[in-house]
Amino acid sequence: MRAIVVEEFGGPEVLELAEVERPEPGPGEVLVRVESAGINYADTMRRQNQYLKKQTLPFVPGSEVAGTVEALGSGVSNVSEGDRIVNLGNDGGYAEYAVVPSRTVIPVPDGLGPDEAAAIPLQGLTAYHVLKTTGRLAEGESVVVHAAAGGVGYLAVQMAKLMGAGTVIATASNQEKLNLAKDLGADVVIDYTESSWPESVKTATGGRGADVILEMVGGDFPEKNLDCLAPFGRMVVYGAASGEPSSVELFRLMRRQQTVSGFFLPWVLDDTDLLAASMGEILSWLGSGELKLNVGGRYPLSDAAKAHADLEGRKTVGKLVLNP
Repeated sequence: MRAIVVEEFGGPEVLELAEVERPEPGPGEVLVRVESAGINYADTMRRQNQYLKKQTLPFVPGSEVAGTVEALGSGVSNVSEGDRIVNLGNDGGYAEYAVVPSRTVIPVPDGLGPDEAAAIPLQGLTAYHVLKTTGRLAEGESVVVHAAAGGVGYLAVQMAKLMGAGTVIATASNQEKLNLAKDLGADVVIDYTESSWPESVKTATGGRGADVILEMVGGDFPEKNLDCLAPFGRMVVYGAASGEPSSVELFRLMRRQQTVSGFFLPWVLDDTDLLAASMGEILSWLGSGELKLNVGGRYPLSDAAKAHADLEGRKTVGKLVLNP
């Protein structure tokens, strides 16, 4: 089969298309014919060995796969051959076939295509839990969603409204993305390339600051976020897209009773009750039409390097997928 294989860490150019042996499912596993593989910032970090978990070489990237169950390993009873599923795992998705644990597969509802299904697990669950579980967003509170036109941000703006947020403040890097965030329901849109954006957040919240801020940029953004975070406010860190390290002065947290929390999705995936409840709510929003998905870019498997370059170059909107 064809797959993207990383033999050395580095830039997008290390994503090379190769012919490899098709995997076989072991006990408790299923073989999936991949129709769509999600592309995420976590993939770019693994490619550079900068992810929270160290990566070993060689490997096939891709934690999200949507497709059809092709074969079952021994002991599998919760799915059948021919089932349409989506799965979030560790790697192996940038390929024509992937092996995944049967316990983690999620049935794809009728009417949802593979590209759209691939937009749900990582980014949908992340958006949901940074707001609700870690951010503890309460009805009527204000929230800042950075990179609001991106995969997580696109969903987080909508989910914040669905969870009862009072003021949703969306930031993005250009007018087209700001217009998109406005269309998604953001009450206030701010260009974060302008140095005065923290003051704009304060203005939008009557000088108090935002109750919840979703941080995924890194560099100097965490400190700037704290400048416009309300007393008793919560900043949730779930990424560092800039690749730049950050630091936070602890005493400043005391002065305004602020909280900085981290979010790492694998902890949710290990909690089957939490996973089932959150996926149920997300799928119900999709089914009712209250939550909209956006596949912003489709790439053939051979263009994986271009997809990574476009994502890191902030040239994209919404979810990116590879189609083997």
